[in-house]
Amino acid sequence: MRRPALIVPLFLVALGAVVPARADVLLAARTLRAGTQIAPGDVVQARDTAPLGAAQSPDEVVGLEARVTLYAGRPIPVASLGPAALIERNELVTLVFRQGGLDIRAEGRALGRGAGGETIRIMNLASRATVTGTIVEPGLVSVP
Repeated sequence: MRRPALIVPLFLVALGAVVPARADVLLAARTLRAGTQIAPGDVVQARDTAPLGAAQSPDEVVGLEARVTLYAGRPIPVASLGPAALIERNELVTLVFRQGGLDIRAEGRALGRGAGGETIRIMNLASRATVTGTIVEPGLVSVP
């Protein structure tokens, strides 16, 4: 004999399980490809069942970059967003090495892309050596 469907949710609530509730959830207004920086017009708010980890306010996502493709009409998982990239792959950058009063600069080519504070590999154009550095600002990478 089947139990009524209502008993299962009440049982879960009694155990302290999270039951999805209707709340504001943020949806992609259009399909956003990976690498797209999210603007206010790219998102819409809807009153729907919010999955765990979904953004609920435009303030949480505007200015961030989609790390994966976000499809129109679907909730936006906060975990699939990150800071916008300051350096793109193959971009010419300045490498800077600072120690004490010494400041050495060289030109390099980024072998990856990244945001401020992230570590990327750079090829020194003069020596063709590959070094690892931390992105400081657009076009500037600090090497240890």
